[in-house]
Amino acid sequence: MLALSLLLSLTVTVSNPIGQERTAVPVTIPVGKNGKEINSATIKGHPEIKWQLDDLNDDGRADELVFLVDLKPNATETYKIDLSSEPADKKFEAGTYAYIRLNDKNKKHPKIQAIAFPGDADNRQMYSSIYGHGAVLEGLYNAIRVYMDNRQSVDLYAKNTPRLELEETGFYTTRQQLEEGYGRDVLWAGTSVALGSFRGYQNETPVTIDTVTTRSQRIVTTGPVRSIIEVSDRGWIYNGKPVEMRQRYTVYDRHRDYDVEIKLTGADDNSTFCTGVQKLAVDNQGFITKSGLAGSWGTNTPDKNMADITDTIGLGIWVPGTNLKSVKEDDINYLMLLKPDKNGIIRYSFTSGGMRDSASPHSADTWFDSLKSWENLKNNPVTVKIK
Repeated sequence: MLALSLLLSLTVTVSNPIGQERTAVPVTIPVGKNGKEINSATIKGHPEIKWQLDDLNDDGRADELVFLVDLKPNATETYKIDLSSEPADKKFEAGTYAYIRLNDKNKKHPKIQAIAFPGDADNRQMYSSIYGHGAVLEGLYNAIRVYMDNRQSVDLYAKNTPRLELEETGFYTTRQQLEEGYGRDVLWAGTSVALGSFRGYQNETPVTIDTVTTRSQRIVTTGPVRSIIEVSDRGWIYNGKPVEMRQRYTVYDRHRDYDVEIKLTGADDNSTFCTGVQKLAVDNQGFITKSGLAGSWGTNTPDKNMADITDTIGLGIWVPGTNLKSVKEDDINYLMLLKPDKNGIIRYSFTSGGMRDSASPHSADTWFDSLKSWENLKNNPVTVKIK
């Protein structure tokens, strides 16, 4: 690296506050405030660690550096990082993927970076205009899609083995691909909140995002360490007020869970929103706690065109106390009632497993135990200090 290209050197200390081992812990470092164009990073002494620079506000410059670390119980690790204007000299293997593809008459399904619709667009037309019906976000263990309509439901794809494969199946796995070991869409959501779908909440019922001026989806970033998709609704009339809403869904390499951030501007201070996980159609087992954890385990028939193939899956969701109003169980959902923090932000995370997934727990009891361990990690995040 040329000395003139070196823009900044950082020392980053990451500490695990609990006696539980952690793997693939995201470390995010803000890098965009000095006005310099940063194009690469070197994590000294750790050539094996993947890193990624992301432009989150779409201004053409990197805003964050992100990398993943493994930490032993109660351990502290220090990383020395050089940031440079030089282009990166290595390419890391992809661990995540995000895309939006169009439906077209030639069935080429071209990839696009973003799409927007006027608020009066027909829901079915929006839904059908996208191949896969919405933006897709893929990790090694699973993938999700967020529907391009007023529901904005989160649908789930489970895998047999950890790998990226949506480029081949596109959420529409054929019988031949199933025989070859590919995963598939495993969730039949119906009118439920599915897996972590965001809703309004009125008259004791989840409500969809119905009255808006525009709806849009875009790929914020796709890379070796993480991928992010964004869903935006402008002028959402909620409790009689226009609300600007931005939803971001993030998956990290080596993770089966997804982090969600909802930014609300203009919402009434007393407004309530909700998310949760659905109850599965057959032999559902589940729980919900006042601390903000819920899970379900059961079987459903996700593809009515392949009614002979069922899937037994596990769903889970965690909401931090700052955003949790209360919890509720209804006939089809385990619901988390939500409130924005003082900055208008709601955060939560969801995860999944199941019998198809070779790396997942394979019973309701072991799935629920894994969710409780996951909750402990979420409630006790690592501390990051930057010098």
